Amino acid sequence: MTPRRGRSLRRALAGLAWLAAVGLGGLAPAHAASSAAGRFCDRPAGLDAARQDRVLRFAAVVKQELERSGRSVALISRAGMDLSRFGIRYSHAGISLKASPNGPWSVRQLYYACDESRSRLFDQGMAGFLLGSDDPVLDHASIVLLPESDGAALARTSLDPRLALDLLAADYSANAYVFSTRYQNCNQWVMELLAAAWGRLDASRPARDEAQRWLQAQGYAPAPVAIDSHALMFAAQFVPLIHVSDHPRDDLYAMQLRISLPSTIEAFVHQHVPQAERVELCHDDKHIVVHRGWAPLGAGCEAGPGDAVIPFD
Repeated sequence: MTPRRGRSLRRALAGLAWLAAVGLGGLAPAHAASSAAGRFCDRPAGLDAARQDRVLRFAAVVKQELERSGRSVALISRAGMDLSRFGIRYSHAGISLKASPNGPWSVRQLYYACDESRSRLFDQGMAGFLLGSDDPVLDHASIVLLPESDGAALARTSLDPRLALDLLAADYSANAYVFSTRYQNCNQWVMELLAAAWGRLDASRPARDEAQRWLQAQGYAPAPVAIDSHALMFAAQFVPLIHVSDHPRDDLYAMQLRISLPSTIEAFVHQHVPQAERVELCHDDKHIVVHRGWAPLGAGCEAGPGDAVIPFD
């Protein structure tokens, strides 16, 4: 292999590994990774007592915000693998439910069960949900609070086991195309659940088909993710849980893949439910910051004007 081709392949592999990072926010812990998931399922927890204490206190503040809101459901996103070099803060989204059978404000989500090599739905306590960040010091969470009517519809749909499972794809892909039912990632399941809650699904059609039809009709159009190497098609076979067969050929030629992310979920909700409210929270090793509004927190975890600061003792 020539040096130039070697560099192209490395760039493609790096881009595909990033796509895996985007979609693998919902990996289930596994003591031994399956051959299909490879090293992505073998991520070590690496939690010391100090970090565990910070995350538990952070989770308590997130739950206090949810309880204080007076709502029964919220969209919630967290940072996972470090994607800051790509300008992406959040990789994994779920539905936080006050009436969760797993306990108040547990998060219902799609996760990839590494030991079983398949997608499953999972209710996880808030602390466990927030433990998914790679950064040993800095964590972020974003919650979107919905008006009562929209929130009640989402809560009913989320707690309907038949419908929630109807929307679960048999096959997982971290970079699943937003308008194909061939594969699915964790964030796409949330989008299709929103469609089921807020649209009128035709029972005569497959649930995912109808959900995606509704999303398209409502103008859901995630900005494409750019991959900067034409070796993508070749490199895909070397990266676990990455597939490109569901993407339109024009997108592949342009090296731009359309994928659901927490940011695309929030943008859709903000556009279609203007009354929705957003609260972003972060913590470092010194304090927790609570920031209200749709403008994002700045870099790090520095408080801006009007932000609440809760110091760690």
